[in-house]
Amino acid sequence: MIIRAWVPPEEPPMELLLLADPSRPLVEDYLLRGQCFVAEKDSKMIGVYVLLPTRPETVELVNVAVQESEQGKGIGKQLVAHAVHTAREMGYKTIEVGTGSTGVAQLALYQKCGFRMTGIDRDFFIRHYDEPIYENGMQLMDMVRLSQDLR
Repeated sequence: MIIRAWVPPEEPPMELLLLADPSRPLVEDYLLRGQCFVAEKDSKMIGVYVLLPTRPETVELVNVAVQESEQGKGIGKQLVAHAVHTAREMGYKTIEVGTGSTGVAQLALYQKCGFRMTGIDRDFFIRHYDEPIYENGMQLMDMVRLSQDLR
């Protein structure tokens, strides 16, 4: 597997990106403002993430997704590790990530990769999404914010 930058005019991996965020307008906005990276296996895109500059010296990791048939193989962890390394190489001092409070596996993944919880954005998914999102049998309402110091 290789992880590389996605470069327009190449078709964006929308199917993968929408696995992590079901809002096409938000995903399209991330692609315009951030830098997208894809994981490829046998010339097929199987994973994706976007680094989105937010404040001076800070970047947010958004839209981490792995094709469903490839999940459980450590690809998500490799994507997150690549994102941390890339953000450090780009000169950022902090990398942040936000994930749904009902995503137990995602919360564990980010913490295994060195992220620490910094806060909760209450009702984030109610304010920003027209349709309710359900995960692990619960309606997703809150976003858990995590960060990692890159120094």
